[in-house]
Amino acid sequence: MSTRSYPRSRRVAQQIQRALSELIRRDIRDPRLGMVTLTEVRMSSDLSYAKVYYSVLGGEREQAQEILERAAEMLRGPLGRSLGIRHSPELRFVPDELIESGARLSALITQAVRDDAARHVDEPTDGDDPAEPKP
Repeated sequence: MSTRSYPRSRRVAQQIQRALSELIRRDIRDPRLGMVTLTEVRMSSDLSYAKVYYSVLGGEREQAQEILERAAEMLRGPLGRSLGIRHSPELRFVPDELIESGARLSALITQAVRDDAARHVDEPTDGDDPAEPKP
């Protein structure tokens, strides 16, 4: 794939996502954090800012936000060293709403299917029509 069709900001974002995932797992030892998954990193065009989207399993999102924001500055140095870049971007952590929205939508679909099945319990299935005479 040519670098023209795959911009540097996207390559750097992917590298940051991998490196930052490892740094968070290894260096942040706050038990209140829960399991954090970095779902996406978006870079500013000048690569000075990285918006880091995350989801949390087994912890509160507000607590995770606070912990990650406090750790952001501390993570910049090791992140820059692990990537071999001189100027590490400012990290901005943002909860990933898409995962929660997907889970809510999935729950709604499941409930709708259950409700529909409960309404149609007494109806004939497999083409059985009680109005038709049986042979």
